[in-house]
Amino acid sequence: MPLESLTLSPLLVDFPFEWNYIRSIVVVSLYVSITAVALSTAFSLPVALLVGFREFPGKTLLTSIINTGMGFPSVVVGLVVLFAVSNEGPLGSWDLVFTPEAMILSQFVLAAPVITGVTLAAVSSVEQNVRDAAYAMGGTRVDVALVTIKEARYGIATAILAGFGRAISEVGSVLIVGGNIASADGTSVTRTLTTAIQLEARQGRFRTAMILGAILVVLVLVVNALVVRLGNGGGRYG
Repeated sequence: MPLESLTLSPLLVDFPFEWNYIRSIVVVSLYVSITAVALSTAFSLPVALLVGFREFPGKTLLTSIINTGMGFPSVVVGLVVLFAVSNEGPLGSWDLVFTPEAMILSQFVLAAPVITGVTLAAVSSVEQNVRDAAYAMGGTRVDVALVTIKEARYGIATAILAGFGRAISEVGSVLIVGGNIASADGTSVTRTLTTAIQLEARQGRFRTAMILGAILVVLVLVVNALVVRLGNGGGRYG
């Protein structure tokens, strides 16, 4: 019997749709996390620039809230989002319960403070004389903001990657709002890498759990490698 048959046959006997199952889980995980991080970035960058550039009453309190949000318990976030999208919640008419969109919303809430906090630190580290020089050359506020973003680009990229790492490794909130659902043919509906690992391990399918775990570890390692590379390239946040 060929070596390939010896290697693959246990998987096919134990779980006929395993590779389709794994592939669909990876697709759902990446779709949810990338979308959530893209939305978080679009929200977080303007907020970080606004807080970093301007002085206003309550700025210290707002900064503290942002930093506190970086450590939000995921299950609490999941519970709040589940209430928001339930029939009794403000988003109940959108019918988002146990959908990828609800998972995106929960990951948005978790990733946004991370991206905002790290970006704020990066923007704040840009020296004032850089901004003053931009103003002296006749730059508008938009021009100064663009110069600051350019100077803080390594820190901003690190913030986005950190937000993605937070999102892709999340389990508690997506389990609550997504329901960890897969169709009868093994296609993931709201099952992500983390929730699938939990389910497969609990049901004793350790081989599948290990494959999913290896994929998740590779994704996290890639993100961490990019963060380290950007950190070495930037020298500092800016």
